[in-house]
Amino acid sequence: MEAVVLHEFGGPEVLGLERYPDPVAEPGWVIVRVRACAVNWHDVLVRRGLYNSPLPHVLGADGAGERMDTGEPVMILPSLWWGDDDSAPGGGFEILGDSHPGTHAELVRVPEECAVPKPRGLSWSGAAALPLVGVTAYRALVSRGRLRAGESVLILGAGGGLATMAISLASGIGASVVVTSSSWGKVERAKEVGATDGVLYTEHNWAEAAKQCTPGVRGFDLVIDSVGTWRDSLKALRPGGRLVVLGAAQADAAVLDIRPFYFGQFELIGTTMGSPRDFAGLLTLLDEGVVEPPVIDTTFPLDAAAAAHERIESGAAFGKVALSVDTG
Repeated sequence: MEAVVLHEFGGPEVLGLERYPDPVAEPGWVIVRVRACAVNWHDVLVRRGLYNSPLPHVLGADGAGERMDTGEPVMILPSLWWGDDDSAPGGGFEILGDSHPGTHAELVRVPEECAVPKPRGLSWSGAAALPLVGVTAYRALVSRGRLRAGESVLILGAGGGLATMAISLASGIGASVVVTSSSWGKVERAKEVGATDGVLYTEHNWAEAAKQCTPGVRGFDLVIDSVGTWRDSLKALRPGGRLVVLGAAQADAAVLDIRPFYFGQFELIGTTMGSPRDFAGLLTLLDEGVVEPPVIDTTFPLDAAAAAHERIESGAAFGKVALSVDTG
């Protein structure tokens, strides 16, 4: 098969399309002929060497295609071996594309539970772009964040694929959504997918500015932080509010003032990815029309994976970046 193969860690230029051994079917696994795959920020981190993936290696966490054994159209859930406990993943958990060859290829092998029937209304690119951001957003907002209709939520970073999915999901649930962004243009685009307002995180005291957007200027019930700005995020919460953390795009460490934290009765909640049960919950909302399919920014051919990575790293994308796989 042809695949995007990583021989060394580095910038987008290290990615190249070449021949790679076909995956071999084993009991409990299925092989999927990939029609499209998504490019996520997680793939950028794998490419840079953050997860110490074995080399040579095939990137890619999620995608969509047909099962080779049945011909059934499926989506690929990137949560491998989550386990039966939905409170947290088990000890064997990993993300597809970290140590096992991923979806940026013509064929991929995954555990059978990770090959989920594709909704009929989704294009190949739309189906490929849904699993990672969809299950992650659902777990952050619903399973962990306990978001309910009528509540207010602040979502940091309006342009990325995860943020746009979270905006759509939170709005569909019936929450009031405010976003942060580096540009008013992205704030306006966020409003098109469900946000009611937004602020620029480049401005001084953006957390207080965001708080002004809440009823009675009381603060948000929930803040979704994928960038690591915990101190500012807590400033935007109402007393008793919940801060859900699912990334560290801007900072790997945070210092919190302990007394204001416990006097504020805040909750600090960590999350990542999601279980097959989380994904089933998301698909139910999708089927009911509560949440819209993911926003696709650009779809590149498989041999332009480097350009796709450059698009994500530029910060210019709004929504998901995908790769189309020509399987002949």
